Amino acid sequence: MAIEKYLEHLPKIDPKSYIANSAVVMGMVELGEGSSVWPNATMRGDVNYIKMGKFSNVQDNAVVHVAAQPCPTIIGNHVTIGHGAIVHACIIEDNCLIGMGATVLDGAVIGHGSIVGAGAVVAPGKIIPPYSKVMGIPGKVMATMTEDDEEERIKHARRYWNLATEYIEGGEKYLLDEPIIPIETEEEYKKYL
Repeated sequence: MAIEKYLEHLPKIDPKSYIANSAVVMGMVELGEGSSVWPNATMRGDVNYIKMGKFSNVQDNAVVHVAAQPCPTIIGNHVTIGHGAIVHACIIEDNCLIGMGATVLDGAVIGHGSIVGAGAVVAPGKIIPPYSKVMGIPGKVMATMTEDDEEERIKHARRYWNLATEYIEGGEKYLLDEPIIPIETEEEYKKYL
């Protein structure tokens, strides 16, 4: 892993977190307990800061960056930033999922319990209400999520932390009480085995 200083700023990383060997975390970045940064993901806090809450994850090839204005990048608790997503100078409230390849731009706010669908682009300054399902380019609210959906986002983030513990030597002591999802191949895919 590359943990790099920017000027006098060194990332603040909770000891109960996971950063993959090929991930890059630079400058004014703060990672909360149970956070994870996966292969080839980059979190660069230079002209402003990044703060990520507890049990949130930045998946493979995602980019989290900042701008001097309008705001830093704040990622709440139990947030999943999907593979290849871009999160730039914005606010992601608690219990959200930013889908694979999605982009959230400067000054946008994603309300708690929301999902930004794969490939969606949330425009600069766009305020997404809590419990929204955002899809498309430009991203538009297409549906309303429920508290049950929000609970699933929390469980997903917690299961991702449990996966991260398998990469940490002695990580079993950090496991959360979440059921393991068994590996199963659905019937229509078995012909490919």
